[in-house]
Amino acid sequence: MRRRLLKAGKRWLILSHRWLGIVLGLFFALWIGSGLVMLYVPFPSLSEPERLARLAPIAWEQVTVSPDSALVASGVPRPPANFELHMRAGEPVYRLASPAGEPLTISGRTGKPVGTASAAEALVTAGGRGMSELVERDQWTVTQRYNRLRPFQKVALGDAAGTELYVSEKTGELAQKTTRFERGWNWVGSVIHWIYLTPIRARPELWHDVVVWISGFACLGALSGMVLGIWRIRLRRHYPHGDVSPYRGAARWHHLFGIVGGVTLTTFIISGWLSMNPNAWFNSRTPPTDWLSAYAGEGAPVGLDPSTLRERASPDAKSVRFTRLGGRWLIQSLGSGEEKVKGADGGPVSEDEILRAAIRAVPAPHPPTVERLSEYDVYYYAVHGDRVLPVLRLRFEDEEATWLHIDPATGQILDRLDRSGRLDRWLFSALHRFDLPLLLVHPSARHALHWLLNGLAAIIALTGLIIGWRRLNKPRRRPSRRAA
Repeated sequence: MRRRLLKAGKRWLILSHRWLGIVLGLFFALWIGSGLVMLYVPFPSLSEPERLARLAPIAWEQVTVSPDSALVASGVPRPPANFELHMRAGEPVYRLASPAGEPLTISGRTGKPVGTASAAEALVTAGGRGMSELVERDQWTVTQRYNRLRPFQKVALGDAAGTELYVSEKTGELAQKTTRFERGWNWVGSVIHWIYLTPIRARPELWHDVVVWISGFACLGALSGMVLGIWRIRLRRHYPHGDVSPYRGAARWHHLFGIVGGVTLTTFIISGWLSMNPNAWFNSRTPPTDWLSAYAGEGAPVGLDPSTLRERASPDAKSVRFTRLGGRWLIQSLGSGEEKVKGADGGPVSEDEILRAAIRAVPAPHPPTVERLSEYDVYYYAVHGDRVLPVLRLRFEDEEATWLHIDPATGQILDRLDRSGRLDRWLFSALHRFDLPLLLVHPSARHALHWLLNGLAAIIALTGLIIGWRRLNKPRRRPSRRAA
């Protein structure tokens, strides 16, 4: 009975691996190739310096409406967590959001709501040149984070880089930027790797389920291959002719490279599957809304008239951002080279003030342990570009063992990292992206390791495709006819 069960189990293992490989082998190959592209070309995005670079300095002589008057004119019942003042097509405007997240724009000159942005205004925002077309959604604005800003005036600048800018028709703000180089490489990078096809990605729940199920079955295919490969290898009692593998040709290479690189391929697939957060095992790195509200505090009036606001802000600021910390309004001048944060009362931000606000926000029995990081470590680090330093790390003793990373200069919560997030850091970031301490300080070594291990995985995937193709095209035996 044991032998029969073992034989049946082995047969089902072989059949499962074979057909999972035939169905999903192409996905393995595409994920490997596209992942290497993503090492060098991330998905297009508009950075904060790029956004500010296209804003004109605030024309302070035109600002006649105070922040408090703009809030009243917006009709928002409670002060928003943040809002901004900057220029829009030659006019100062306050930009904020309703409690439902709908964007609102109030003129800083008249105090009245500002209407939608025309194609002509989009050209002004883009620098006064180019051709525009109205776009509701395309490949580079497919995710739901752009929903509140749709539709867009897409402006093609006609420059050597093939730059295209997306200006929100609702608010007139610049929302996205792509270049010909980014678009071209992302079709063979992020779009393939994340299955970012617009008809699927435009429906978040459908896209999530598609990726989870495809990568989930891919995990089974990789695991069954590892088990089968170890089962069929003979290092002591060799097969005939002294072979350690019973296979020939492409199947032999598939088996042997599967033994060498199969662990990496399996961890790639499983960690990629985990990145989709199946069953919501990992908490978001963004704090809950009620935490953010408690951290911001109850909103008192900003209390600044236009002339005082000008004194508090940098005279050549391109944007002034208003945020709250423990009920106190803070003012940050952006795009001026001197981006210090001040209270509306003119005082600086203090670490004690940050600590008091954080204690009100996080439901924990005791005050947190406070650490000041002046350099990166294994949980707070940068891969592309830089992250703020120094930073405060607040360790709470709540049920989730929450850590908050907070910028001491602005009071901004940079991220939330609880027990599940720290586990995800090792299960995904370390295994999938090789975000390891030694490799993070030596990017060339990190890239070389990616090429080496992805190269091994590519051989496994390509030989699997050959085996699968031959299997599908193998002539079927016809049943013999018995003589009458």
